[in-house]
Amino acid sequence: MTDARARHGRTSLALSFFVQGVTFALLVTRIPAIQDHYGISDALLPAFLAAVPVLAGVGSVVTEQLVARARPAVVLRCAQPVVLLSLLGVGAGDDVWQLALSLGAFGLAVGALDASMNMLGVSLQRAYGRSIMLGFHAAYSLGGIAGASLAWVGAHGDLSLLVSYAPVVVVLLPAALAGSRWYADAVPDDTRDDTPDGGSEGRIPGSKPVVFRLLLPLCLVMAFAYIGDSTVSNWSAKYLQDVLGGSEELATVPYNAYMVTTLLGRAVGDLGVRRFGAVAVVRCGTVLAVAGFAVVAVAPGAWLGILGFTLLGLGLCVIVPQTFAAAGRLFPSGSDAAVARLNIFNYVGFLVGSPLVGALGDAWSYRGAMLVPMVMVAVTLVYARSFGTEQDRYGGGHGRPRTVDVG
Repeated sequence: MTDARARHGRTSLALSFFVQGVTFALLVTRIPAIQDHYGISDALLPAFLAAVPVLAGVGSVVTEQLVARARPAVVLRCAQPVVLLSLLGVGAGDDVWQLALSLGAFGLAVGALDASMNMLGVSLQRAYGRSIMLGFHAAYSLGGIAGASLAWVGAHGDLSLLVSYAPVVVVLLPAALAGSRWYADAVPDDTRDDTPDGGSEGRIPGSKPVVFRLLLPLCLVMAFAYIGDSTVSNWSAKYLQDVLGGSEELATVPYNAYMVTTLLGRAVGDLGVRRFGAVAVVRCGTVLAVAGFAVVAVAPGAWLGILGFTLLGLGLCVIVPQTFAAAGRLFPSGSDAAVARLNIFNYVGFLVGSPLVGALGDAWSYRGAMLVPMVMVAVTLVYARSFGTEQDRYGGGHGRPRTVDVG
């Protein structure tokens, strides 16, 4: 792989992460408007919401099979337009069956998209020989902030879903398609299959099977991280208002603070990995996340609660990208399959997190409920060694020799 191709591949993949961040935020932040538009009852709404991550898990499983025959870049190039058009379908429909069809397509495509994006990210990081994975997820966080802001504009202006979604899709779809021309699969030169373009260039021949027993610690870390993330996204506003006595306006601050600190942490996280190694960064992030949940659980008032959610953003933000990267290092000749299987636990955590905290909050207390994801995230400390070894750090004098010399 040439230096220019690697740089172009990195930029185009970051654009793909950004587009997905915008798209997903536009969907989830306008769920109340979607419910009103289609007349979905409160009893039926959870079924629609649960269907998306379930189907995304199916999409991730299917992607593992697809990339055995085609490059992840091809899967991503096909999946991202489907995700964007499905979002448009959600805004354009009138009947519940149309919503179900659009959300079904969205779920299947987003599973393929998440898996293939991270496959390419792991592959490019291997080519660079230093940590760049957090930067891709920073682009996703930036997209999430942009999407949430656009959703606020739509809600504030009382715009219909179609009017809110159509301009975004019109802009992002051509941009994603144009950027997809430079997607790059990359593997070390000494294991590259030199199949001509159109075949499996950059793929590792003779990939050994992924041993799930070895991958399981990372799967648990991924699920627990997303349980923590879904706790913040689904319960931070209610917790601040109902438990800590904050105003309705102040209740919107915790998630915004969480998103901003997530972006900041990921923007500088690669530098930390290059200097101190993945294990140290993951441990530090885990300690910050555990401290954040503890502060939230004992906070006497709203502002201290906001501080806790801010710490959560700084802590949790590094865990998921590094978990994907660790899977790639653990199975260098089968990283695509490892990433696809690991990605399923993204959706497991998303499915479990919100109902778990809600059930515990109703049966016990919401303060006590915050301690449960805290303990789950703390388990990451037990498995921290799964994120690398002293000999496998990227960058900062600890990195292994680079495969290619790229900027």
